[in-house]
Amino acid sequence: MMLHRISMKARLAATVFAALLGAAAAWAAPADDLKEAQKLYQQGKLQPALDKVEGYLKGNPKDPQGRFLKGLVLTEQKRIPDAIQVFTGLTEDYPELPEPYNNLAVLYASQGNYDKAKAALELAIHTHPSYATAHENLGDIYAQLASRAYDRALQLDKTNTTAQVKLAMIKDLFSSQKLAAAAAAMPKADAAPKEAPKVEAPKAEAPKVEVAKATPPAPAPAPAPAPAPAKVEHAKVEPAKAAPAPAVSSETKSQIAATVQSWARAWSERDVAAYLAHYAPDFEVPGGAKRDAWEKERKERIEKPKSIEVTLSDVNVKMVNDNEATVTFRQAYKSDTLKSTNTKTLKLERAGDRWLIKQERAGG
Repeated sequence: MMLHRISMKARLAATVFAALLGAAAAWAAPADDLKEAQKLYQQGKLQPALDKVEGYLKGNPKDPQGRFLKGLVLTEQKRIPDAIQVFTGLTEDYPELPEPYNNLAVLYASQGNYDKAKAALELAIHTHPSYATAHENLGDIYAQLASRAYDRALQLDKTNTTAQVKLAMIKDLFSSQKLAAAAAAMPKADAAPKEAPKVEAPKAEAPKVEVAKATPPAPAPAPAPAPAPAKVEHAKVEPAKAAPAPAVSSETKSQIAATVQSWARAWSERDVAAYLAHYAPDFEVPGGAKRDAWEKERKERIEKPKSIEVTLSDVNVKMVNDNEATVTFRQAYKSDTLKSTNTKTLKLERAGDRWLIKQERAGG
């Protein structure tokens, strides 16, 4: 599958730091250690680059540039779970940046988890609608999902010529993309000598970052000879009627909204125990990290600032069923070191007479 590399073409490789600075213009220029780490990374000296960037982050733990570079190095070292954790942390702390979401999608796709890849790309586009790379990658994800579906259809019915034609078209599409990528990698005579290195090719060309490739679909059975292509008949599908929203009392919705405000208040008061008590035992930890590691990281992020103020507005409670609800709101975060505003969605589930957070993500 031709899903783009972690650097997403030369455009991002050349402007990885500029893109981050563009999203947060108040940040200072990277220190010498960070510049040196970037240089080592571009030379393919991964462990020295990681050592240097981790040294830099000890004094600047919140710096998005250093954390982003660390994620790239970990990806290059095939430490995918660690890289996922780094990029997930960036999406939580800087949800306005689209690149970390895009890179998460590439990593998820490399694991064959196309549903998570799709969700991450949709968040990247929600954050930055003009992010063309995310749109293209999302198209590749949809094509891969379609390829799997057509392949499954052929396993169930080998005479399905319609599925054969569609699967062949997708294979041809990705074959064409491979040829185009190979041609683009050829050096051009008029290339500027100081062009930023591309992070697409392995080893000598630039820091190699593996493409999150999809498993090629199983070859389709050879279609029976036919005098002409089979005509694709489209069945008429009646639009599905939206299921009526579950009847829920305004008191229940008020209780859920109050729970979310209580969660924000515990965060503002830097009360770690009360904050963590709002999460369900089966809370879906972002990036697939372990619950203990996630709680330790949240504790450090809450206790380190001298002051925190979390304000929620436009709180919208939507019931999924009698025991599940989603809450979308605008979150304004302010501490002595950081200020940000973003949209967040919480999925809550009923636990006796309480409502607990089952899932948390940035975006609507």
